[in-house]
Amino acid sequence: MKSTDTIVFKNLSKNPRIKNHCLRKHITLVAHSKAIVTCLEAAKELAGKGIEAEVINLRSIRPLDMTTIAASVAKTNHLLSVEQGWPTCGVGAEILARVMESETFFHLDQPAIRLTGVPMPYATSLKSVALPNPSDVVEATKTLLKVK
Repeated sequence: MKSTDTIVFKNLSKNPRIKNHCLRKHITLVAHSKAIVTCLEAAKELAGKGIEAEVINLRSIRPLDMTTIAASVAKTNHLLSVEQGWPTCGVGAEILARVMESETFFHLDQPAIRLTGVPMPYATSLKSVALPNPSDVVEATKTLLKVK
């Protein structure tokens, strides 16, 4: 898979709570590293609810593939950045800053959201709670799209 490849999970059943369902994706999920697995699992779950997610796998951070992100946001009009790192000075923060400083901003219907981890705890039982999981991505997507 190249950095310009996107994975789209489609469900042909229409969700009556989502407007403009015709021929477009609903949300762009951008992630890198292990967060891709989280996004793919969430995209499968969202597809079952009639929400199409375009998942962008960032293969490199430098250079950051803003062309692919901008093209996807132009189609979906919604952006959710998912990463397992810190919220401050993270990849998601850079993506959202570049989106806000470019023409891509004018394609957004809602403010973009970052879903990040927190400082990693030492207790093994708390590590799974500290990182974003698929249910967190699904809930953030529903919040962004204003779907119950």
